[in-house]
Amino acid sequence: MPKISVVIPLYNKDFIISETLNSVLAQTFTDFEVIIVNDGSTDNSLEVVSQYTDDRIRLYNQENSGVSKTRNVGIEYAKGELIAFLDADDYWYPNHLEELYQLYIDFPNCGIYCNRYIIKTTTKHFQKPIFNGIDDNFRGIVPNYFYSNKPFRITWTSALMIEKMILKKLGGFNENVEVVEDIELWIKIGLLYPVAITNKLTALYNFNSPNSLTKRKICEMKLFDFSQFERAEENNIYLKELLDLHRFFYAIQYKSIGDTENALFYYTKIAPKNLTFTNKILFNLPSFVLQLLYKIKHLLKKIGIEFSTYN
Repeated sequence: MPKISVVIPLYNKDFIISETLNSVLAQTFTDFEVIIVNDGSTDNSLEVVSQYTDDRIRLYNQENSGVSKTRNVGIEYAKGELIAFLDADDYWYPNHLEELYQLYIDFPNCGIYCNRYIIKTTTKHFQKPIFNGIDDNFRGIVPNYFYSNKPFRITWTSALMIEKMILKKLGGFNENVEVVEDIELWIKIGLLYPVAITNKLTALYNFNSPNSLTKRKICEMKLFDFSQFERAEENNIYLKELLDLHRFFYAIQYKSIGDTENALFYYTKIAPKNLTFTNKILFNLPSFVLQLLYKIKHLLKKIGIEFSTYN
């Protein structure tokens, strides 16, 4: 049995899946299998993957069902006791699995093991994430996961590893959610187990990739249910802060399309102390101004200037 199963959900990524898959096959840690679940791709993704002859690769096909279902299918097929996720347009450096596995050996009984990563915001520009209270040299168990999981995510899906047993215990990814479905699962794990992180940058998040869910309107997506964590929020101010960041994201997205009712639903559940001055100004702008600001944001992003509505 392989020690690690690498689960790759695949949907219309024929332009980049070879680069992603090659980065897995170049790993210095070699005791792994690759589970690719083709989620009804309509481009040449299946043909590209079918050209690989490495016997560690297993390819499965299904009708288009969304990324949560696709990852869950990969978990079911996985034979390894540890599962590392990789989106089909992201990239691993050769030491990625080696660093994660050594972290697992050094800090057993954690719920999630994470490597550092870099974000490719445009073709020529990159952004290095920072985490509250965690410096570049820190390696070990994160003292306060919910506090440190900001302003960037420690638990980014393509840079982490989890025991299959834990994923099965918690039911895997919520198939009724299309946006931040991974964050929901990481919160559930973070409430029950410690989270460990390395001090090595081993993965690249391809944020400028096309075909992203984040480019769809919020009214077209099945959303995260915050109410499941209401009791936990009452006892953990840092979890409340983290969830309020995502509530504001939902609120401002709804406001930008003129859906004031849903915008207020999320906005009014945010603790006043978790709303910045900028948040308040943005939320009170007319929808057409917000739409203009988003267009400006996308234009700035193309030249490497990135900002967030969270700040």
